[in-house]
Amino acid sequence: MKIFFVSLGCDKNLVDSEEMLGTLRERGYQFTDDENEADAAIVNTCCFIMDAQKESIEQILALAERRTEGTLKALIVTGCMAQRYKDEVLKEIPEVDAVIGTTSEGRIADILDEILQKGGPAGSGGYLFVDSEDKRTGTTAERVVTTGGYYSYLKIAEGCDKCCTYCVIPSIRGHYRSVPMEQLLEQARLLASKGIRELILVAQETTLYGTDLYGHKALPELLRKLADIPGIEWIRLMYCYPEEITKEIAEAMRDIPQVLHYIDMPIQHASDEILRRMGRHTNRQELTEKIAMLRKMMPDICLRTTLITGFPGEKEEDHRALLHFVREMRFDRLGVFTYSKEDGTPAAKMSPQIPARVKKKRQKELMLLQQEIAFEAAQEMEGRVVEALVEGQLAGEHVYLARTYKDAPGIDGALFIETQRELMTGDLVKVKITGSREYDLIGGLYYESAE
Repeated sequence: MKIFFVSLGCDKNLVDSEEMLGTLRERGYQFTDDENEADAAIVNTCCFIMDAQKESIEQILALAERRTEGTLKALIVTGCMAQRYKDEVLKEIPEVDAVIGTTSEGRIADILDEILQKGGPAGSGGYLFVDSEDKRTGTTAERVVTTGGYYSYLKIAEGCDKCCTYCVIPSIRGHYRSVPMEQLLEQARLLASKGIRELILVAQETTLYGTDLYGHKALPELLRKLADIPGIEWIRLMYCYPEEITKEIAEAMRDIPQVLHYIDMPIQHASDEILRRMGRHTNRQELTEKIAMLRKMMPDICLRTTLITGFPGEKEEDHRALLHFVREMRFDRLGVFTYSKEDGTPAAKMSPQIPARVKKKRQKELMLLQQEIAFEAAQEMEGRVVEALVEGQLAGEHVYLARTYKDAPGIDGALFIETQRELMTGDLVKVKITGSREYDLIGGLYYESAE
């Protein structure tokens, strides 16, 4: 039996998808990228913002048509949207055979087996498989890594306790639950044995790792143990809440060679009033001090952040304060989202709600400012020697696509290496930067003996 599997949303959701794929493969199922060849379809959904919900619904409806036609024998919906709108999905899309919650995904193979054995007609109504949001999850099956390169995500925790006023994640994913360290190390060893060279640590919040299991922030200890695994060359940190970044975490980043001087630190805003309304646990002064501490300890650190513009009650003076902060801090990488009103969140009831045109205008101003900063930063890299991970070759050219420590896959820039030498995907090479093109860098192989 062949399965068409669609994974939507964030990298944390991708890890869930890879675990489900591993469970299904262990059961004997095969996979196809062509929905016309598939016997069954599974959609791992996202609902973090309205656009993500829309994408999930459109994908489900497209496959529901094929379920009605009889070309699909089963259609299963999992993930965040399935958890949040479980009853609505079954009611509004009767072609869905089963809705599986975020902590029930380990049962995917058993559920699919049962559906296929029963062979019920499309539209007859589906089954609901939803356990407690706080259940600990995990699988003994080997993950199917889908990133296609020499990097992989390692999800070190599930859930969140922050309860920001705009976010639905705690109600969908439950309280913060760290994955036991030995389980993570076992996963990492297996990934390394398969050729993975870069581990990207993800969670709703990575900085709190271990507080629930070990009574303290165990991220530095985890980093040291991951760095001892043969084959792991790069370790990258994502989703680090600024108020939880301690000196000990920064010291581990500085002192462990495999840990990249790169940190994804979502601050969301820089106006104290908006941060308060967002339910964030920091203020502008604390953000400034935390950034100064990181840059003092690691002068070459790459800081990535995300912002939300157009939050309810955001005045023009708040927006100007944010622009000033971005100009002052000069983040290396920055993304801006317009506020998305989510049902069931405190922010959805706040007033005044900001008009869409104002949100878009403010987003554009922030991105234009960041573009100017990023282009200047790329130009300043000229002449420097950096280590880069080769990801492939441009067709018909002596040019290779690579990433530096400043480039997380899929969201940051790239490095184009011009060389006559044959490189292999997964190679770590030294490159001297010779120029830049907007966000991207251009360089050639660096030979120390030539200098």
